[in-house]
Amino acid sequence: MAMWNPWRGCRKYSDGCLHCYIHKGDIKRGVNTNDIVKTKDFYKPVERLKNGNYKMKAGTVYLCFSTDFLIEDADEWRKECWNMIKERQDCTFLFLTKRIDRFMDCIPHDWGDGYENVVVCCTVETQQIADRRLSLFQSLPIKHKCITAQPLLEGINIEAYLDGIELVVVGGESDPCARPFDYDWALDIREQCIRKNVSFEFRQCGTHFIKDGTQYKLQTKELCSQAKKAGINFTAK
Repeated sequence: MAMWNPWRGCRKYSDGCLHCYIHKGDIKRGVNTNDIVKTKDFYKPVERLKNGNYKMKAGTVYLCFSTDFLIEDADEWRKECWNMIKERQDCTFLFLTKRIDRFMDCIPHDWGDGYENVVVCCTVETQQIADRRLSLFQSLPIKHKCITAQPLLEGINIEAYLDGIELVVVGGESDPCARPFDYDWALDIREQCIRKNVSFEFRQCGTHFIKDGTQYKLQTKELCSQAKKAGINFTAK
């Protein structure tokens, strides 16, 4: 899988941003995360080798994983990105956003009912945020929709919003001061997905992980592996 970050920088937007890894990494490097700037990789999808082939291979491309593709500061650059996405039909571009309310203002003129090679993941972290974002998300013209509940901060019911969703990803928060993550929250969302025949993935435990009423403190390197060992992922039939 390839990564494409045409710009970098972001601003904290909602509850799930409290311990954002982007901000933590930038602090260590002495970088101001609030500065949204183009990167040297802006034209990465369409750069070519001497033989004329694309440098970036076909396949899944994680788009804007160090920022938000719909952030306001990038409005003047996004049209060019859409053009590159349209050119690279051999790639599937996947991005997460907390700014789903801006979606209709950010799509290209020929979007129609969506580009086949674009997957949009709407992120949620609490019931209040899920109700607000997903009620909008379900009405948007997008061919491939996913929900990312990470970091999940409380138990949530999203079953009413699962029609047309291809995948739900759930995970806890990673930070020494992370808010607790209860395993039962993941199990409950899994059952919601099974009832609606939507694929489910338990992506990572939280640093402060609760199971059967007991709280454990896990190392960052254990979060994903322990979630995988739980063996609760579900593939829709």
